[in-house]
Amino acid sequence: MSSMKEQIESLLSEVSALKASTEKEVEEARVKYLGKKGEITKLFEEFRTYPSELKKEFGQRLNSLKKEAMSKIEELRESASALTATQQSKDDVSMPGDPLPLGSRHPVSIARQQIINIFRKFGYDVAEGPEVEDDYHVFEALNFPPNHPARDMQDTFFVSVGHPNPLLLRTHTSSVQVRTMEKMQPPIRVICPGRVFRNEAISARAHCIFHQVEGLYIDENVSFADLKQAILLFAREMFGPDTQIRMRPSYFPFTEPSAEVDVSCNICHGKGCNICKGTGWLEILGCGMVDPNVLEASGIDSKKYSGFAFGMGIERIAMLKWQVNDLRHYFENDVRFLREFGTCVEV
Repeated sequence: MSSMKEQIESLLSEVSALKASTEKEVEEARVKYLGKKGEITKLFEEFRTYPSELKKEFGQRLNSLKKEAMSKIEELRESASALTATQQSKDDVSMPGDPLPLGSRHPVSIARQQIINIFRKFGYDVAEGPEVEDDYHVFEALNFPPNHPARDMQDTFFVSVGHPNPLLLRTHTSSVQVRTMEKMQPPIRVICPGRVFRNEAISARAHCIFHQVEGLYIDENVSFADLKQAILLFAREMFGPDTQIRMRPSYFPFTEPSAEVDVSCNICHGKGCNICKGTGWLEILGCGMVDPNVLEASGIDSKKYSGFAFGMGIERIAMLKWQVNDLRHYFENDVRFLREFGTCVEV
């Protein structure tokens, strides 16, 4: 019995003398004395074997020991927490924090803004319109009458069908040109950037979603020579001062005459490479003189005014400018690809 008394007195002295400066040391002390296999816990296990007449005396002593240990542990824990907080408060808050990685603009957005900046220097305003359009503004007002074979050139996503003017996802931003001509009188000089949709199989060279910039200039005595000069100036601003262009006859329902425009390859400088498939030329846009029927449909006198229009794919321009060989890269959001364009933004 004296052994129990001596153990209690010894543990009481140890607990009173306990010291701990960190929360880890406090936890180690708690486990040593109050844990499942701790010194005080062991005494309680031994106390259960004592006869009833002795339990009152030793029970009071054990309870006092346990309370003292719990109180000491809590006191040490508060002291350690306060010490940690004091040390943390000594940190220099004026020092730079951990750097956060900065993002960059998407290459399509960069190319779009560069194109806009170039044409703004030429006096063009920016016009925008809805992506969900009606058949009239996408087709009919642009000389696509019902059952016209040219409608087969566009693989269209229809939103609603069954009435004379169904809704659809616009297949080109020419619909914005129509709305501009309906609201404005010449002179008109606008570009129409935006997203368009066509029901096409996705591949390295095609996608069901892409971006266009179309331009429109209407005034008195506008000629094909004005169109050629505007495109040549744009090409040299976009691809370099030595860029040359060539124009090939083509067909679009809303322009007559129409042409496809190629630029000299900015990789091989016309000598022929795998990018231009050995031809020395790269196709960038379609253009032509606005058909008089299109002018009249929007209330513009075709006998007094003439104009030209052009349209280009922004992804196509970006592919040529930065030699990207797969259109799908623009839509996959691979940050390794996107980081490559962090220094391409114009200020």
